[in-house]
Amino acid sequence: MSSWSPDPTRFPRFALLDGPSPLQPLARFGAALGGRAEIWAKREDLLPLAFGGNKLRNLEFLVGAALADGADCLVTSGRRWSNHARLTAAAGARAGLDVHLVLTGPPTDPPNPGARLDALLGATVHFTATGERAEREALVQRVAADLRTAGRRPAVVGVGGSGVTGAIGQVLAGLELIEGGATLGFVPDDLVVPSATGGTQAGLLVGVRTAGAATTVHGMAVVPASEVRPKVVALVAGLAEVDGLATVPETEILLDDDQLGAGYGHPTDAADEATALLARSEGILVDPIYTAKALAGLVARVRAGLFDGRRVVFWHAGGTRGLFEPLDR
Repeated sequence: MSSWSPDPTRFPRFALLDGPSPLQPLARFGAALGGRAEIWAKREDLLPLAFGGNKLRNLEFLVGAALADGADCLVTSGRRWSNHARLTAAAGARAGLDVHLVLTGPPTDPPNPGARLDALLGATVHFTATGERAEREALVQRVAADLRTAGRRPAVVGVGGSGVTGAIGQVLAGLELIEGGATLGFVPDDLVVPSATGGTQAGLLVGVRTAGAATTVHGMAVVPASEVRPKVVALVAGLAEVDGLATVPETEILLDDDQLGAGYGHPTDAADEATALLARSEGILVDPIYTAKALAGLVARVRAGLFDGRRVVFWHAGGTRGLFEPLDR
């Protein structure tokens, strides 16, 4: 198994994690699906800050870069339930950086649970008037410009924190997975991961290949696959330019949106069923926006016989706070 660590001069790191996330067997869940596959979960939802979530891995390097550049505040954006936004607020609190969040509106009365948590963590929350992405991006630029005019030094972090710098954290997560599996005596045959902005899937794929594993990474798109695929392709290519990381052919980027349903943020019956099955067999909760749809994709593939006799890891990316968000069906 190959090891790799990022060059700290190119990728400075601000520590937000206190060790590996748990890699747990889901024996009762697997049995409920007929015992056809050996299923495990990588519990990124148990990472230490603000209800956990895999975006903390990106933020170690994004905050590290901001501090190295002399920034004194962070500006980022997302939907009203954004895990990335909440964790950016938490990371900023830990690093002593003010955080401004631009969230898709309009705002609700009372504020939605995500916005309340963002404010509790000390972030200044700016809502757009509509749900248009272009309006949100324009507001990010206005907020950053206003901060500069006021003499502040903002670092603008892209949606999901999924550029190459952020994806370095996911590369390390892929290496951690293979190392953790080896400690338990196995290499995963398959990894099932939710994919929205592309950074997690790209980083994990490059990470497991850098570790020398042949694990198949299945991206379960929670936005149209045609939207996220170019992002994953570009990030995999960008990571290949980093010294020591594997070059992964585009044919190994597997992305499917068969669990998308009516679209991003809209629950599905299959996701609801998968959520209940995991909760009642293992006592583990998943959110309806990201992780439940990836879990539904895993369930569908087990039932179709695609994972028969294989060891499958479900990447629990976090976001369980989304269970408390009002969503449109």
